[in-house]
Amino acid sequence: MADTTTAHEYRATNRGPGRLLIAVYIVFAIAATSRAGLQIATKFDEAPVAYLLSAVAALIYIVAAVGLARAGHAGRRVALACCAVELVGVLGVGVLSIADKELFPDETVWSGFGSGYGYVPLVLPVLGLFWLWRTRRDPA
Repeated sequence: MADTTTAHEYRATNRGPGRLLIAVYIVFAIAATSRAGLQIATKFDEAPVAYLLSAVAALIYIVAAVGLARAGHAGRRVALACCAVELVGVLGVGVLSIADKELFPDETVWSGFGSGYGYVPLVLPVLGLFWLWRTRRDPA
């Protein structure tokens, strides 16, 4: 039986393992949105920076999931930007939250490199960037 899969299908970010990656982004979008929404609604004055960072993380997860799911050129660029910003964010907030605990009186999604979420926030952008690299077009 001949392989009828086209080169385009191999490069789509929303196929194969990409579907799992999109699902994880959606789960984290829901978790971060719920957490940030509750914290902002009930105790915003206690740690506004931490809660707003969780809301930013939620927005990044949502946009990254949409970008990966779209699978076109624009979607890839959006996902790439989101994954890069997410990686810088989780590394920056991770370092700052460990170095100066007073800066973040309450945890964010990215505090301690995502330790409250099993370090998935640290691994997720790396997997996203790897998947975008893996599904890129051949330079030929």
